[in-house]
Amino acid sequence: MLKVKNLSKKYPANQKYSVHNINFSVAAGEVAGLVGSNGAGKSTIIKSVIGVLPFQEGKIKVNGFDIVSQPEQAKKQIGYVPDDHSVYDKLTGREYINYIGSLYGATKEQKEYAANELAKKLDIFYALDTQIANYSHGMKQKICILGAIVHHPALWVLDEPMVGLDPQTMAFLIKFIREYADENHAVLFSSHSLETVKKACDKVFFVKMGKIVRRIDLRQSKEYDLEKEFMAVNEVDDV
Repeated sequence: MLKVKNLSKKYPANQKYSVHNINFSVAAGEVAGLVGSNGAGKSTIIKSVIGVLPFQEGKIKVNGFDIVSQPEQAKKQIGYVPDDHSVYDKLTGREYINYIGSLYGATKEQKEYAANELAKKLDIFYALDTQIANYSHGMKQKICILGAIVHHPALWVLDEPMVGLDPQTMAFLIKFIREYADENHAVLFSSHSLETVKKACDKVFFVKMGKIVRRIDLRQSKEYDLEKEFMAVNEVDDV
């Protein structure tokens, strides 16, 4: 579903690569987590995957479409939840869902499902006809989530999705991420919450200084101590 091959990205003001020679894949039915310290390169990887950052080397394919040579087709396969909850504040929640759904070609039934069933599960249905400008931080995160999956994307990408959510909504989202993958979709997310990663993910990629330095398959064992692994990765100087 997602294939990243030899991805390297260098920002104009920097001499060094921000991410270098990144290789990984996420198949349909899998949830993969990117883990690393601030500045490790997680967000650069994610923004390259969704097609908002140009990169110098490598290839990224989403559901068979190349993000560079086939950007429109590739981006229609993606649902993205950013870490800054970017939304159109002047729209109501319902208008936002319908607008984003229309951009991605969602059916009427898909829009109604997001605005009704999923909105109720995320406990935001009561506010759908209120202007987003009046939403709290957590509510904006919820409406971003609904907008990201209204078109049932093949690949769901989330950058720090649990920020601003209450424990009940976090538990629901972890369960929903797992269920979404089980319906033959792929999910990629970054998180500082190692407990969330352990509960939701099939595999984990540890990122340090722009490189993937460790890979763990949690399907082999849920007994991995991810905190211990994280500390070990970040104690090693030579990567």
